[in-house]
Amino acid sequence: MDSFAFQEPGWLGLLMGVPLVAWLRWRRGTNALVVPFAAAWFRPGLSPASPWPSWLAVGGIVLAVLALARPQVLEGHEEVLKEGYDIMLAIDLSGSMLAEDYERAGQQLNRLEAIKPVIKAFIADRPDDRIGLIVFAGRAYTLAPPTFDHEWLARQTEKLKIGLMEDGTAIGDGLGMALARLDHGNGEMDTSPAGAEQASSAFVVLLTDGSNNHGALKPMQAAAIAAARRVPVYTIGAGKEGTAPFPIFDSRGQKTGYRRIVSDLDENALRQISAMTSGQFYRADSSDTVAAAFAAIDANQKVSFQARAHLRARDLFAWFMAASIGITAVGALASRLPGSREVIV
Repeated sequence: MDSFAFQEPGWLGLLMGVPLVAWLRWRRGTNALVVPFAAAWFRPGLSPASPWPSWLAVGGIVLAVLALARPQVLEGHEEVLKEGYDIMLAIDLSGSMLAEDYERAGQQLNRLEAIKPVIKAFIADRPDDRIGLIVFAGRAYTLAPPTFDHEWLARQTEKLKIGLMEDGTAIGDGLGMALARLDHGNGEMDTSPAGAEQASSAFVVLLTDGSNNHGALKPMQAAAIAAARRVPVYTIGAGKEGTAPFPIFDSRGQKTGYRRIVSDLDENALRQISAMTSGQFYRADSSDTVAAAFAAIDANQKVSFQARAHLRARDLFAWFMAASIGITAVGALASRLPGSREVIV
């Protein structure tokens, strides 16, 4: 909301006196106006046909007085105090993620292709958070440390594919690497009280479709570190229960058929990890439930921003003074035109 104010109210009295002086001069019976430097305008013998030079001079004085009163416009300004999260996404890229038990628009999709657009949407919906990406199979690797460059991160997510590393499912190493990256990317996990307080604005999303069978760190060991640092871990179990169609490829990488594989998701371990760290477990057996899981995490870990209102003053002195000079100059020019009224000092 805007409001108008004068910085020096004393000038208002001077402004109000201008009409009084003009009225007193009119009462004397002489059509005259007291104008500083009006002698330069005096030209005897002019016909009293046009009053415009005098009125323009009055307008110029009024605007000059208003300018000296330093008028200001008070504008409302709202400052939003933002504080986001540090988030690490740990995504399973083991060979079983090629199983095609997901469907979208009538088309069969493997598990990785089904989750990639959901991950990209999750990243896009959190513009104020730093988000990083860990990928793991037989080993865990950092694809992206926490960053605000979400467009770049989305492009890296689009490039994810199976076979980038040796096969296997190192859930413990994937979670441990995510926790290390949350600790300012220095690779050292701080379990001190100060580190726990610092990590309270961070969380991990871990997605896998199998059970831990590789890596140096056990899933429960990594969960204990996350709990000590007070980092919630949200776990998502991908794939349907039972068996799923798994594609068979020839030497040229062409799909030649399918075989059935049994899902080996360790749901109990994922539930324990989320329970130990005050997170939640989600079972994502379809494209819709994957999207619902990420939407629920997004809703649970949102920062409510605070706002402070301020008033900013915008000075109008230059505008009023420029108008005063312009109108006075026009009056001076008009006083020299034929038919103008004589200005008496």
